[in-house]
Formats: sequence, C-alpha cells, structure tokens
Amino acid sequence: MAKAQKILLIGGPGTGKSTIINHLDKMGYRCFPEISRKITLTAQKEGTEQLFLSQPLRFSELLLEGRIKQHQEADDLAANYVFIDRGIPDITAYMDFRGDQYPETFENANLKYTYDQVFLLPIWEAIYTSDNERYENLDQAKKIQQQLIKTYTELGYDLIEVPKSSVEKRVEFILTNTQIN
Repeated sequence: MAKAQKILLIGGPGTGKSTIINHLDKMGYRCFPEISRKITLTAQKEGTEQLFLSQPLRFSELLLEGRIKQHQEADDLAANYVFIDRGIPDITAYMDFRGDQYPETFENANLKYTYDQVFLLPIWEAIYTSDNERYENLDQAKKIQQQLIKTYTELGYDLIEVPKSSVEKRVEFILTNTQIN
C-alpha cells in the first residue's frame, strides 16, 4: 500500500479544527489531533503555567518533535489518507508571529515533512472561545491566521478555505475536496 496522503487542517486559534478532526474520527477516518494542548497540560502539571509564553523555543521544540512523529506515523498507516490537526509549518508561523528566533532545523523540517493538501479554517468570531490552554484573544488569533497563511503560501501550499457552516457541512466540504491519488 502507498503511503497515506496527509490532509492538513490549519487556521488560527478557535477556528474549529479540533471539532472537525473529532467528527472525522467518529466517522472512522484516521486522524491525528493537535498536540499543543497535551504539551501545555503536561507543563502545567510540572509547574509551568504557559510554556509557550515562558519558554517558547522549548515549547516549539517539543511541538516539532511531536509533529514529526505524527508525520512519520502517518506514513506507516494502512490507510489511503490521514487528517491532521495543525502541521509542522504552524510552529514557525507562531514563532514568526511572536518575533522569536529559532534554529534552521525548524525551517528544514518545513521543507522535509510535507503535506498533500491543506485546508484553511477561517477566523469565525461566532465560534471563537479562549480557555485554559488557548491564551490568545480574538485580535491575536486574526494576526496568527495571517501569519499561518503567509507561512504556508510561501512554502508553496495551495490553501483550500473551508466555508463557515455546521460541523457536518464543513466535514462534507473537506471530504468532497480531498484529492485521493
């Protein structure tokens, strides 16, 4: 069997990525969830309230490690395709948004570990919420969204914007527009 195609969902904070991934998973599709919440919760249990804010490079290194692992695991799946919540380039997009410096290994990973399709979920004020692991306000979320678009576009990805609609209709749009080679 050929390697599973990697279908990526990106977008600023609170755009519905995890909700869609959870819905696809319940439908029986192979999915990889966002891992930043797990990293944040682990750091909080160890006494660091917001690892991304206090140690952004360390947080990003852990993210890179986890997302590379997901990418490699996707290659080993016995599936035609896998849906992934956030990709490796999200890391440099966030760090660029904050103005943080990072080693060349991050940019190299953006080029080495690629995705077959990228679906962009737009900022949607009606569904945006912040919580214990999501520190950004809506204005920051909009700026992060622009940085994500810039980063992925500069890497040569064609972004497919998912319309604002019910979860079911958004999932239907993604499935209808997924290219299976």
